[in-house]
This record gives sequence, C-alpha cells and structure tokens, in this order.
Amino acid sequence: MTPLAVTVDRRSPVPLYFQVAEQIEAEIVAGRLAPGAKLPNEIVLADQLSLSRPTMRQAIQYLVDKGLLVRKRGVGTQVVQSQVRRSIELSSLYDDLARAGQHPSTVVRDLRLCPAPEDAAAALGLPAESEVLRIRRLRYAQDEPLALMTNYLPPGLVDVTAEQLQSNGLYAVLRGAGIQLRVARQTIGACAASAVQAKDLHESKGAALLTMTRTAYDDVGRAVEYGSHVYRAARYAFELTLIER
Repeated sequence: MTPLAVTVDRRSPVPLYFQVAEQIEAEIVAGRLAPGAKLPNEIVLADQLSLSRPTMRQAIQYLVDKGLLVRKRGVGTQVVQSQVRRSIELSSLYDDLARAGQHPSTVVRDLRLCPAPEDAAAALGLPAESEVLRIRRLRYAQDEPLALMTNYLPPGLVDVTAEQLQSNGLYAVLRGAGIQLRVARQTIGACAASAVQAKDLHESKGAALLTMTRTAYDDVGRAVEYGSHVYRAARYAFELTLIER
C-alpha cells in the first residue's frame, strides 16, 4: 500500500471530502502516486485522517468519477493512468503540457511545402491546391504518445525548422516571428483509430480518438494556421467553463 500525506483543515469552508480528494489528485498529477499504486482501503484512510467513512468514501468516489482511481474487486483502489485535461483556449498543446508537468516531447514526421488539401485551403482562404507548409508531429506526454498533429501554414509566413518544433510549440515559434495570434475557430469531434493511428498512439485499431480542427487568426484577421489533430481519448480530455447568462 502507498502511504498518503494528506491533511485536513476542519476550519476551512471547503468540504472535507474535497480537501482529501484534491490532495490525492495532486499526488497523482505530480507522479508521486504512480499508475498502478494501491491505496489503503477507505476504512483505514478514514481512521488515519479521523474522518467518517462516508466522507472518505465520497473523496474516493470523486476521484473514481474523474478517472484517476479505479476500484477492483479483490484488489482494492488503484491509481490509473492520469488523463491530460486541457482548457479550451488559444494556447499550444506543448505549453499546456509543460505547465501541467507532463514533460512534453515531439517527433517531427514531416515538414515540407505541398499542395493544400481542400479543407486546409478553404480554412486559410487560399485557392485550391495552393502551396502550403505542412507540419506533421507526434506529441508525447511523459514519454507516452498522446496526439498526432497536422498543421498547415501559408507559404512564406515563417521560417521554421524541425529542431524548433522539437523544443517548442508551434505557437511559440509563430509568436517568436512576430505573429500575434488573437482568435481561433475550433471544432471538437471523435473518430475510430485507423491502423496507422493506432500504431502511432499505442492503441487498438478502432479505439476511440478525440479530434480537433482549428483555424487561428492573427491580430489583423489573417488566417495563419490550420490544424487537424487526433488525441488518445483514454489519455486526453477538453475542459470547458460554462457561465450562466
């Protein structure tokens, strides 16, 4: 069993179960509770923290519902592979992963000028078959494949090398070239993994993948990037904050 360094503040307005859950989640995200680690059962944890069993059960269930823990009959409660959760905002996946302590790395699969596919040409406001810069990358988080990313840029927009893309996100490269990104149009969907995608992402053929297409615009309204990405659904989720109007 993995011991837990958890404390609770009974004077805090934050519910006790949530205090416990947040601290366990922080241990998982930081890697101090690795995938497969077993937690003491709820009775033992409740006694250790001087909490009621229903409170401890609620904390564990909260983390089960978030996909961070799993209960297995005859085994107990275990940590599962944490999921990368990303807010919907105009940011680079590389930077988001770095901020979350996920240690991103990149393999550049393709970097060349080519005729634009129909969807890319339309998104960038170019005539069909116009020449564009195509960038294909395989993005890793903590040495696990996470996403296949294809991006198209208008020709002559920026000089970019594979070395730059291996150590930075594409948006950092664009901003470094003086391009000010301001707004984007994005669509999120899903698909079943093809044989090639499954091999690259260490998934089974037909496994669920998240998809995202995005067209980004600069501060003068010019379309400067069109991206088409696929993500492992078991390891990745988009998060949205909804506000009542």
